[in-house]
Amino acid sequence: MPVPLPTSLDVAVPAPRTARLLPLDWALIAAAVLILWIGYATDIDLALADAMFDRASGVFPWQHAWLAERFNHELLKTALQLLAFFVVTVAVWDVCKPRRSWTVARRTGVRVLALSAVLVPTVISLLKRVSDSHCPWDLQRYGGSEPYVRLLDLMPAGLPAGHCMPAGHASSALWLLAVAVFWLPSRPRMATAIGAAMLVFGFAVGWMQQLRGAHFLTHTLWSVWIAVLIVNLLYRMLSSRNIKAGLA
Repeated sequence: MPVPLPTSLDVAVPAPRTARLLPLDWALIAAAVLILWIGYATDIDLALADAMFDRASGVFPWQHAWLAERFNHELLKTALQLLAFFVVTVAVWDVCKPRRSWTVARRTGVRVLALSAVLVPTVISLLKRVSDSHCPWDLQRYGGSEPYVRLLDLMPAGLPAGHCMPAGHASSALWLLAVAVFWLPSRPRMATAIGAAMLVFGFAVGWMQQLRGAHFLTHTLWSVWIAVLIVNLLYRMLSSRNIKAGLA
């Protein structure tokens, strides 16, 4: 008896992949809620700024300190910008003349790093342009002229926008978080350790600005959050493209 040939309905069709949240996605959601809570429901921002402000002299003592202003805000920022330019140049050169000796993982890492060097500072800068939040040194509480308005509160009518959140200077270092992708996916623990070290470095750069009265803690935390989000999205998009192209 002849065996019937399978029809199109009999052919097994792979079930479409359903979108699911990864552990890092949940961590980002939880972190966003935590930062919102810190900025809206607590006085942690003010408490830290108060500790950095000298009420006797009416200034932030670190505002014009050589380490915080000259080194951190100028020299280090310039060095990181030059490093970013170098990384972008290498990535563009590889696009134009691909290096055969490079593995797919290395090429993905270079491209994620280069795109992060551009997108992390750019996105944070654009968000600052539409931000109402003021810097500590602009507030009446610290000798400035503007009132303190909490995150999510409505800005009083006629009050100029502060353009101070998220922290822009920290973004000059936070793109280095993308260095961690060079250890993915083969060595996730090493990638986590490297990523954590880069985040600590970026946070330290932002912390120096907090000492100067240039930002609140939540301004820096939002910059860290945005950097993690961007690097995460870039790596997932570029690595999945390589897999679909049969390069991995």
